[in-house]
Amino acid sequence: MAVRLPAAAVDALELKEGDDIDILIAGSHSFEIKKKPGAGELLSRLRQYRGRLPADFKFDRLKAHEQD
Repeated sequence: MAVRLPAAAVDALELKEGDDIDILIAGSHSFEIKKKPGAGELLSRLRQYRGRLPADFKFDRLKAHEQD
């Protein structure tokens, strides 16, 4: 679906054609627009957690998906 946004909103969010956005209902007659982060921004967010696990930590995929 295509949505036409006011130029002020496009400028404020620094949107370009093809950018992904979320439109959220904020009230009975209002909404919010949020620009979805790009891959680079998501990776930089993940990098802040680098080194936070103990050096001997091992992820066990089977154990993580066990059901009681």
